[in-house]
Amino acid sequence: MPGGRLTQQERQQIALGLGDGLAYAEIARRLDRPTSTITREVMRNGGPAGYRADLAHRATEQRTRRRRQASPREAEAFPQPHGRDAAAVKEYEEVFTTVMMASGTPRMMARVMACLYITDSGSLTASELVQRLQVSPASISKAITFLESQGLVRRERDERRRERYVVDDDVWYQATIASAQALMQVIETARQGVGVLGPGTPAAVRLENIARFLDFIGESTTRAAEQAREILYVKPETATDATDEPHPDNG
Repeated sequence: MPGGRLTQQERQQIALGLGDGLAYAEIARRLDRPTSTITREVMRNGGPAGYRADLAHRATEQRTRRRRQASPREAEAFPQPHGRDAAAVKEYEEVFTTVMMASGTPRMMARVMACLYITDSGSLTASELVQRLQVSPASISKAITFLESQGLVRRERDERRRERYVVDDDVWYQATIASAQALMQVIETARQGVGVLGPGTPAAVRLENIARFLDFIGESTTRAAEQAREILYVKPETATDATDEPHPDNG
């Protein structure tokens, strides 16, 4: 499997593959590259709908020049438990970060989220995040403040009275509910506009339709989150559990 940076020709093949509606895995297979490489490349450069090979190649060259000029310390690839490949984990962390950025999360906040999610404990202290991400304490503080405001992390004190930042099974449920509730302000504001602009006028009808649409989305999201919440607490079978039962081939 080839290594190194993507060539301009490979980027053109990625663009053609996206235009043909191919999945990332299929594009990766044709280029003999890891799927994560293609995912990161596309999401970092405009997403499936906005990817342009020439612009992506130029942007990569510019990022490379900036890195060489700044010469920052690279974030350390920490030793991994459970026999994990440290390089593969690091690459996955970058993919996770890129996808979160594509969904609208600022870069530093996305890096902190990815770092927390790939730890088995689901929690790290500020100093641990600084060490892993090689950024300033102020950057971590700013990122945590933002993520906490979105309901995506929470704070707690450990036995040594250190503040830890946590992502747990309930975080996505709480964030989903908060997102649905945030729609209420938009719905109320839209319906205020109906009275101001006059019921039945084109502008008022537009605002009323927006309010009805968001009202339906908010209610559906809340209902779905409540119904699916228990999924967050399902514990998959462990490797040990799976080997307790005799295999048919072994009698």
